[in-house]
Amino acid sequence: MIIPRILTQKIKKYLQPNKVVVIYGPRRVGKTTLIQQFLKDIKEDYLLLSGEDRKVRTWLGSQSIDVLTQNIGNKRLVVIDEAQKIDQIGLNLKLMVDSIDGIKIIAIGSSSFDLAKQIGEPLVGRKWQLFLYPIAQMELSKTESIYDSKENLPTRLVYGSYPEVITQSTLSLKQQLLNSLVDGYLYKDLLELEGIKKSQKILDLLKLIAFQIGYEVSLNELANSLDLNQRTVEKYLDLLEKVFVVKRVYGFSRNLRKEVTKNSRFYFWDNGIRNAIINNFNDINTRNDIGQLWENYLFTERVKKQSYKNTLTNNYFWRTYEKKEIDLVEDRGGQLYGFEFKWGKKKSKTPKDWIDNYTNATFETINQENYLKFIT
Repeated sequence: MIIPRILTQKIKKYLQPNKVVVIYGPRRVGKTTLIQQFLKDIKEDYLLLSGEDRKVRTWLGSQSIDVLTQNIGNKRLVVIDEAQKIDQIGLNLKLMVDSIDGIKIIAIGSSSFDLAKQIGEPLVGRKWQLFLYPIAQMELSKTESIYDSKENLPTRLVYGSYPEVITQSTLSLKQQLLNSLVDGYLYKDLLELEGIKKSQKILDLLKLIAFQIGYEVSLNELANSLDLNQRTVEKYLDLLEKVFVVKRVYGFSRNLRKEVTKNSRFYFWDNGIRNAIINNFNDINTRNDIGQLWENYLFTERVKKQSYKNTLTNNYFWRTYEKKEIDLVEDRGGQLYGFEFKWGKKKSKTPKDWIDNYTNATFETINQENYLKFIT
């Protein structure tokens, strides 16, 4: 089953002469399939390359315009997968877009830190950045009814939305695939970095975070639990965010004394990965963490929607020392929108401190009755 991806149309929009479209995303979220589907509709000749090919790495990292033009020939569309593996890829892409008239380039990376670091300064004003996530409900809603979406919700809360997982026919196969993703792909980019060798420590760190979804995470407590120093924990968390395993969210404050902002919260980009890490694929009716699964799901689906709709938003949580809290605060150009996530059909009362201190802010409970509108 081919699930139409929103980025297909975005690539068409942003692919322009002498520009680079950079596509980031975790491993196994369908970047290769996305490009294959995109290229099916392309009438012009193109060059499809992989940064994992040693010969390609040699000439594409040459920093010689003569070498680059000789290998590209008369092609004016170049697609580079695993672009972060090519030495000085940013400078080489700059050479191409500055020297080869009419060339259009797509560069794909499975991690953000290497590729973003290499292309940042050289491609200023020459690139568009797009992000591909696990399948979004926005995408699924194009091929399934509202009834089917709600029927499939319990499975997605447990097994997540990786393309291969969604299309597996049995829960057992979904579970096996998620375990293989965690064991074989999740840490590949991370562990390839020089000095990152303690894979068990990283897994233990993720397990601790998995049990703290919806709560502030203390780096000091994590460091003590893992027998690591706090700086190392911070480094691991930063890298895990850059390879799209987790997403960090900071506390919102306008310097009110009651507000808590010291610690961050972390969400997993996919519920299935989170559950594979803690080895819990139990049905939602038998779990004591359904609230965490719901919050993680709604948060990540909302961020996918913001990204795909180009909604410029700063995301926070909000909590006071009196334990009044809001799960998600969106700051859109100074306008504040508060959302509380509740499993079931309950509604939360608007916190008094929120109303009193932010008179122009809104507040809404997101539950099973209105969640689809919130994320699609």
